[in-house]
Amino acid sequence: MDSKEPHLHRETAHKLARLALFSFLVTFILSRVFVFLIMSKMMPNMYCFVQGTHVHHLNYGIFLLATVAGYSVFRRPTSRAAEVTALLYGLAMGLTFDEFGMWLHLGGSYWQRASVDAVIVVSALLGLVAFARTLKKFERHHFWMFLIVLVIVLGFGAVIYIAGLRLGEMVGQPLRELESTSSP
Repeated sequence: MDSKEPHLHRETAHKLARLALFSFLVTFILSRVFVFLIMSKMMPNMYCFVQGTHVHHLNYGIFLLATVAGYSVFRRPTSRAAEVTALLYGLAMGLTFDEFGMWLHLGGSYWQRASVDAVIVVSALLGLVAFARTLKKFERHHFWMFLIVLVIVLGFGAVIYIAGLRLGEMVGQPLRELESTSSP
């Protein structure tokens, strides 16, 4: 860096990943809440339709991801701009992965289990970047802690999977019925 240039502070990947994780989870939760409220007719239909075609919010996420990626590559944001970019990245990922099941099964139900599973995986990956120690600082006792955490995460994943199956049996059909009766 030229000594005449003002000092540009680059945020750490950990800090930016925490911001992205935060906005990712908030966006996913709010998306689910709004869709449920709209389908149950507890709030007005705010869906975008173009010539009768419902434009799903994953499309907004894809366009926002493309914009954030382009901005990140060509502008290489620092400081406050990098923080806002991380928040927008998380928002775009939340909009996109909320409807991940629809990537796999076009025309399928919004309430597909694959979307929730994808959100858990993306959250875990962002969480690792946000909170894991760097490899240079990875010492022997960290290895054992890593193995313990890995076993706990795998156990938690199994519990979530089994609980998700049970929850799907309990509320899956009513949600699909709600979705089919709320179509315009």
